[in-house]
Order: sequence, then structure tokens, then C-alpha cells
Amino acid sequence: MTMPAFEPPPDFYHLTVLRKETIAAIAPRPGGIYVDMTLGAGGHTEAILEECADCRVIAFDRDASAVEAASARLFRFGDRVTFVRSRFSRVAEELEALGIDLVDGMIADLGVSSPQLDEAERGMSFRKEGPLDMRMDPSEGETAADLIVRLTQDELADVIFHLGEERRSRRVARCIKQALDAGEVATTTDLRRAIVRAVGPRRIGGIDPSTRTFQALRLAVNRELEELSAALVAASQIVRPGGIASFISFHSLEDRLVKRAFLKREEWVRLDKKPVRATEEEQAENPRSRSAKLRSARRVPPIFSESGFEEFDQDVG
Repeated sequence: MTMPAFEPPPDFYHLTVLRKETIAAIAPRPGGIYVDMTLGAGGHTEAILEECADCRVIAFDRDASAVEAASARLFRFGDRVTFVRSRFSRVAEELEALGIDLVDGMIADLGVSSPQLDEAERGMSFRKEGPLDMRMDPSEGETAADLIVRLTQDELADVIFHLGEERRSRRVARCIKQALDAGEVATTTDLRRAIVRAVGPRRIGGIDPSTRTFQALRLAVNRELEELSAALVAASQIVRPGGIASFISFHSLEDRLVKRAFLKREEWVRLDKKPVRATEEEQAENPRSRSAKLRSARRVPPIFSESGFEEFDQDVG
């Protein structure tokens, strides 16, 4: 029986970034087991399962709505895909619970998905008015509003400076706290208004003046850099020797962590010295892909010397 073409729910539509390039990098093989750390709408998982007739994917996401949408999209693959609602830092434990020690490859499409940005009630975007939430998993953890209340002005400025790379972080934090004391920070548009008071309305390089602060708060709320660091450590433990790990990042903080991890020559050999970027055609179709950087590396297999000590082959790949 011919299965009807999948049409994603209107509230969870997402274009898969660097789909062909990612699949080319990890090169799925028959019988292989792969981990998709960021299931989202299921595009990369679908590409792996289509590429290889009898491989298997363990797909992770901490967003329940993403898991629900992807489950419908990937229904036709049956038990070749296993869905796990969990965060990066628990990937090793979750795989162990499934009886899996090593996998043949791992992919991660970092950052937020289009549906998360477009859903006003998630509070991740300044383009739509919504509550100051920003959580990827709305069922746990503190919201952006909670974070703004809890942090001192100096602590808030540090978060905005380090995670948003906002040079005017002190002024932004002061204006946010002043608006909070006046009861004027209840929504995303309220927050943007406070930021604009600090830095002005002018766009720099086409970027909205509140972009960096929103990014910083989202990263802090979801502990995204800590989770990415945990994923990179896990990759060196669960990707089998010769297997491939591929990470797609969207800003310099993420990319720096991935690059640094893949420079550990006792663990990885990079497939490309420079990150792979989206083609002009993809960038025209999906503007989000313009900032995407794909880095891939092959896990180095250990070699044991006659003395019994573990050494590493630096020329693998």
C-alpha cells in the first residue's frame, strides 16, 4: 500500500537545514544505529532512514510537541526509529536503558526550531507578543521571567554579555531591571521595549537590537551551552571508533565549542578543516540556513602498543 505524503501540522513546520550535506557526512550504513540529538520535526532522522533501508535511529528531543509531530511524520518507518524525550546530558543513560553501548553516528541541529520561534506562547521571539517563557521543555525549569527576577543587575549583565555577546550589556540589564521594578516586563514585547530604551531602535547589520539579549536569555534558561558540552563529551564515549559525529551550529558560541572538541586529535579526525555552509539555493529557500555551520569528525580508534598502553592513530579518516 502506498503511504500518503506526510504533511506536517501547520504549527510545527520546519525546513531541514543542510540535509544532504549532513547525510553525506555521516554516510549511514546498513544495520547501523544512529542518534539524532535534536529530532525537531524529524527531517534529519527521516533522511537517515530513507538513505539506508535497515538502519535504526534513536531520536532525542526535550520538546513534547516536537516528538508528537515527528512521530506522525516518521510513522511509516515503524520500529526503525525510537523516540526519547530527554536532554543532551542524559543521552548515555538513555541509550544504556535501551541496551545500546555504541552507535555508528550522531547528528545534532542546534538552536531553536522554526515552530518554537513562531509559537507566541513559547516566548522565544520578540516578533510576537507572548509570555517570557523561552523554555524548550515547557514542563520544567525556570522561565526567562523567573531568571530576570532571580538574577541581580550585575549577574543579568554578565549573562547578556557572555551569552549574547552584547557589548552594551550593563545598560541593557539596568533598563530591564528598571522596567521590572515598574511592573513593565510581563511579555516579550515589554522586554524588547526595555532593551530598545537601552540601545536604541537602530538595526546593526540587519539585526534587531534585541536579538542578542533574547539569545542570551534563551541560552541561559535552557542551559544550552552546558547541554552541548555534555553532548560533545557523550559523543566521544558512545560513537564507535570509525563512526561520525556531525553538529550544525547557528552562532559563534556553539560553533566554538564544537570546533574545540573536534580538535582533540586523540578523539577525533575532522572531515573538513572549515565548516560546511548552505548553498546559495538553500539560503534563498530557507534564510535560517545562512548562519548554519556543519562540522563533522570521525571517531579515532584506539591502537594498543606492545607495552599495553593505549595509543591513538592520528591518521585515521
